[in-house]
Amino acid sequence: MEVTARLAEFAVQARPPETALGAMRLSLFDWAACAIAGAAEPVSRIVRAQAEAEGGAAQASLAGAAALQVPARAAARVNGTVSHALDYDDTHFAHIGHPSVAVVPAALAVTERQSASADAFLRAALVGAEASVRAGTWLGRAHYEAGFHMTGTAGALGAAVSAGVLLGLDPPRMAQALSIAAGQAAGLKAQFGTMGKPLAAGHAASIGVEAADLAAAGFMANPRALEAPQGFAAAHLGSGEKTAFLGLGAGWEMERVSYKLHACCHGLHAMLEALAGLHLAPGSVDRVTVRTHPRWRVVCDIAEPRTGLEAKFSFRLTAAMALDGRDTAALETYSDAECRDPTLVALRDRVDVVSDPQLPDTAAEVSLTAAGGRHHTLRHDLAEPVTTAELHSRLRRKAKTLVGPEAASILAAATLEGTPDVSTLAALLRAAPA
Repeated sequence: MEVTARLAEFAVQARPPETALGAMRLSLFDWAACAIAGAAEPVSRIVRAQAEAEGGAAQASLAGAAALQVPARAAARVNGTVSHALDYDDTHFAHIGHPSVAVVPAALAVTERQSASADAFLRAALVGAEASVRAGTWLGRAHYEAGFHMTGTAGALGAAVSAGVLLGLDPPRMAQALSIAAGQAAGLKAQFGTMGKPLAAGHAASIGVEAADLAAAGFMANPRALEAPQGFAAAHLGSGEKTAFLGLGAGWEMERVSYKLHACCHGLHAMLEALAGLHLAPGSVDRVTVRTHPRWRVVCDIAEPRTGLEAKFSFRLTAAMALDGRDTAALETYSDAECRDPTLVALRDRVDVVSDPQLPDTAAEVSLTAAGGRHHTLRHDLAEPVTTAELHSRLRRKAKTLVGPEAASILAAATLEGTPDVSTLAALLRAAPA
């Protein structure tokens, strides 16, 4: 079966198990905390102001706009951008992207517009996220390494699926939604460290809503737009990984989603986890060598970051932050001022980053020489399992840091148990400080 048709049939027929739905609840909780906290970011204010200026039908909520609703695709665009503004949302290493920031805003906007049920919302978000991960895995590492941001490309396909599920599209119409989205999907890694990165998530979410709406209205595109000659994969250097759809509908990749526990690019997290618990006086550090998969060298290896955004993509500076005891989970740690801090700059300049293709892209190794010649070798692999209890605990702490204890508690009650409370979720987003 062709790729487009296979994804379309999965989207319509999928019956997720409780384990996968539970993973989606946790992603929804994490996504909403990031969106609420990101509503006041400069990029969020810009895209929200644009949506407010354009106006339109009052269909869906905006994060940070208490008294305004806008058309669903505009809400998806804003909320996708806002939720990725802090670059603190969930990721998936199977396709090196952020599933929730493209898919959840599309699902939420259509749920509000259609007055869909909360159960339908949760299922649509999960099925769309799964489709995004599977499509990204199919496109393969070559697509990502060529410079495409999978959150924007595969994410648009997932967003189209989530919106299409809520609209009740049958397989042929769902295939059309995927094909329409394929013609619009975009995102470049060259935007990392700028406002262009979160905008790719918002663009993907908006495309998903638009593609599903057009498909529902009878719009016709090439039903093989993903796999056809000169189709999406061919034009975007997709490698067509044959294993991407093994077990589709039976096994769920979203059960292996990863969560950011440091407020920076996920490519840095293995290094930061390796450094956790190492307590040395900053002046005692002589030299540090970070070994990482070469893939991350072109993603998050800004040697001398100048802004807080760039700091989130710097092995050298974030290593210095960890060595100096700074809280790399706190948003305020990543600022323009920190990039100029003499203590951090001095530590940063003692850090070397080395490519090691033998390491998996989920792992990092740190070799550190301290005063007196003492040597430390530290290693961490993000693929190592984390208990559910530990994950819940750390994400709840993260949410408290992002939105405060009261909002975090309300959000947890609205998302983590049983059927999500969509009304409360939307209200929390609207009330986000902007």
